Amino acid sequence: MESFKINSELEAVCEWKKTRVAFKHVATLLRNGREVLDVKVCYQNRTWERYTYESVLEKLLEKSKSFLQPDEIVQFKTAIVNGGELAKSALNAVAMVAQLGDILHAGNAKASNDWKVRMLKAGLESRGLSMPDDWDSLPEEVKEARLDGAIAQLK
Repeated sequence: MESFKINSELEAVCEWKKTRVAFKHVATLLRNGREVLDVKVCYQNRTWERYTYESVLEKLLEKSKSFLQPDEIVQFKTAIVNGGELAKSALNAVAMVAQLGDILHAGNAKASNDWKVRMLKAGLESRGLSMPDDWDSLPEEVKEARLDGAIAQLK
């Protein structure tokens, strides 16, 4: 569950839920702690968002425009943008920590790759990271290339 503070009265609370065939994101708009509106976005396998909950927050904003004041709409948009900036910052931090494997385990590809995997899992499993089924059977060079590619995407 993640919360986006809009102003002193408004807050958007988002959460991930499993469905029968996939998953969904649900966002609830609260005014002074009381539910005003909720929306959902369903997904088959993954999202194509810049940060988690982006689509459902955009949908919540669109549905709430009819009863929000103009200044609240601006504050809501700002909260969404800031949420993306916070998410981007967090992903960058995960990437930097994962890259430490190259420094801490220089010359040992297996130890370096193991470090990167542990750090990526620690930072991204709640965001849907899963390793391929054949991961353990891949050569270390392939693992390194894939991990470095994933880390580059997080920056």
